[in-house]
Amino acid sequence: MALVMERSPDAFRSMDEEALRQHFLVQLNGQFEGKASGETFNMSGKTDILLREGDRNVFISECKFWKGPKAYGDAIDQLLSYATWRDSKAAILVFNRGTETSTVLKGIDAATQAHKNFKRAVDWAHESGFRYILHSNEDVNREMTVTVLVFHVPK
Repeated sequence: MALVMERSPDAFRSMDEEALRQHFLVQLNGQFEGKASGETFNMSGKTDILLREGDRNVFISECKFWKGPKAYGDAIDQLLSYATWRDSKAAILVFNRGTETSTVLKGIDAATQAHKNFKRAVDWAHESGFRYILHSNEDVNREMTVTVLVFHVPK
């Protein structure tokens, strides 16, 4: 999706968070045969993207426009509030429009490592994303892999 956005900027220029999320759902449902849904209730609210296999969540995600480190930290809290003890993989898709991407990446890394649920960073070579291990809100020994990806959305 990052390459699609970069190669066809006019198609994404005026999209809001919901419209961008729909593009991700189209791709996921093509790959996972319709098992991805948007705005789906899980635990304490509606997560932006939920992928279920049978009765098990295999992936949950929140989509957010970058509005600074504090808002991003709130997104981590929101994602963790939607995760059950059994959920082990999640993501935050950060849409960046108008801020230098390098600034966004530094803000994400600092805010995540300062978060109360942070356990460790995962060695993952990606130029516009990170992977972290956070602990569950309910159990400090239950680990969740959280991938954070930044997408440049044209102004």
